[in-house]
Amino acid sequence: MPRYRRALTGTSYFFTVVTHRRRPILCDEPVRIALRQAIEQVRCRYPFTTDAIVLMPDHLHCIWTLPDGDSNFSLRWSQIKHHVSHACGQLYLAALSKSRQRQRTTAMWQRRFWEHRIRDETDMERHVDYIHFNPVKHGLVSAVSDWPYSSFERFVRNGIYPADWSGNPACDGMEFE
Repeated sequence: MPRYRRALTGTSYFFTVVTHRRRPILCDEPVRIALRQAIEQVRCRYPFTTDAIVLMPDHLHCIWTLPDGDSNFSLRWSQIKHHVSHACGQLYLAALSKSRQRQRTTAMWQRRFWEHRIRDETDMERHVDYIHFNPVKHGLVSAVSDWPYSSFERFVRNGIYPADWSGNPACDGMEFE
């Protein structure tokens, strides 16, 4: 079994969370509602700030900032996934492997997620741009502003992006460490 290294102190993290077998369900209204409620509930118990987010049909990207001294993002994701699975699992039934049956998990999420600790302001900017450009990268829209499931509009309201920001073409081939 792989050993994943995790940061030991609270900071900002970029995440990619994927649906089980990349099922395109995350933009469906019941899942969006359950996800929003789950994030709000978990945030009340275990504070964090969502700095940027994009919801794609089969995955999401986001950046969270956790309180100083707190790096337990795994607990937060576990509870968020559990809440969404509990709220929507019956709407998205699928054949489960014997392993998933033994562990009593649903077919909503991949078991793991990918995380990257944000190193500095430049790294933060690159990842925020990547998040907002993702729907264009995947061919879902031709302009970032056309995708309704992201924090892009908040960034426009706060004067961080102009309304016609189209992203950085370099993001198309961006690789993460």
